[in-house]
Amino acid sequence: MLNIKKFGNELKELGFNFYSGVPCSFLKNLINYALNDCEYIMATNEGDAVAICAGAYLGGRKTVFLCQNSGLTNAVSPLTSLNYPFRIPVLGFVSLRGEEGLNDEPQHELMGRITERLLEDMEIKWGYLSDNEAEALQQLKMANEVIECGKSFFFVVKKDTFTKEELVKKSTTIVNEYISTIIEKQRVDGLPKREQVLNKLINHADQDTCFMATTGYTGRELYEIKDIPNNFYMVGSMGCISSLALGLAKAKPDKKVIAIDGDGALLMRMGALCVNGYYNPENLFHILLDNNIHESTGGQQTVAENVNFIKLAASVGYKNTVYIHDLYELEEYFLDWKRKGGLTFAYIKIAKGVKENLGRPKVKPYEVKERFMKFISGGIYA
Repeated sequence: MLNIKKFGNELKELGFNFYSGVPCSFLKNLINYALNDCEYIMATNEGDAVAICAGAYLGGRKTVFLCQNSGLTNAVSPLTSLNYPFRIPVLGFVSLRGEEGLNDEPQHELMGRITERLLEDMEIKWGYLSDNEAEALQQLKMANEVIECGKSFFFVVKKDTFTKEELVKKSTTIVNEYISTIIEKQRVDGLPKREQVLNKLINHADQDTCFMATTGYTGRELYEIKDIPNNFYMVGSMGCISSLALGLAKAKPDKKVIAIDGDGALLMRMGALCVNGYYNPENLFHILLDNNIHESTGGQQTVAENVNFIKLAASVGYKNTVYIHDLYELEEYFLDWKRKGGLTFAYIKIAKGVKENLGRPKVKPYEVKERFMKFISGGIYA
């Protein structure tokens, strides 16, 4: 078995000190080590954990993703449509439940057979983690070289690989004592266009502001309005924008982070709201643009009409939750957030429709990432 302290400390020596994941009994000792000695974000699902790690990487952190192999299927979307096109590497540890001859639970049987194939199909380099200390430490160095080249590497971990690690602290308690602001709907919605909302945000932002736009028309319109290095246009991994923003906000507390979400996307991964509220980054402004449709795929209706997003965000710990009726209020509350900070969820209903001949970003995803990271590290604003 591997001495978890020595193994974990070697990871820290290599710069890996930011973790996110979902628990697995095979990985419990590594998870406990991360909770005890590193920064660990408890995600509600594996896909969000990958996105959180990706956001932290954008902020300059070397990240570790932990999950059970059954949960690997939940992470396929961001691994293939976020990490891959943007060339964002992550070091993964995935447990091998359902290993042949292990007499594991029946739900793990198929994943036990296809874990290797799934990683290979995603073009992720991988290897079985050795339980021999010298070999495992050499494997870590090799994996680090892959990460340094901008590619992900995953270790497949068998049962009883690590020595025991007692959990010293279950988690850092960051639960909010109260919600300082809850502003619900008070009058008729002004229904501005999406591009008007984006214009208002970008024209009133400070130079240290990072804009992260959800997939679909939002990123495309932001690109056409003003293509600048501090814009991140997420082209895939639908529903992951606020998790990506959380990772960045935690990695770079000196930057203002704006997560621009859509109703269809947020509905897909609502558990992310709970994680955002729990970890409560003061520098995150999460705004939902709700037109009640999946506009970029033909205008199919979402179920957002049945959801009170203001009460939902307030119930899971957002410090400020604000219903915005028009562009005037948007400017007012955004400027107030710039002055005071605090995790904020802003909701605004927008008009359906998009400009004719809307283009797509001509800059490649990995180029967006490279200039975005350069902006974050150097503070260049153009």
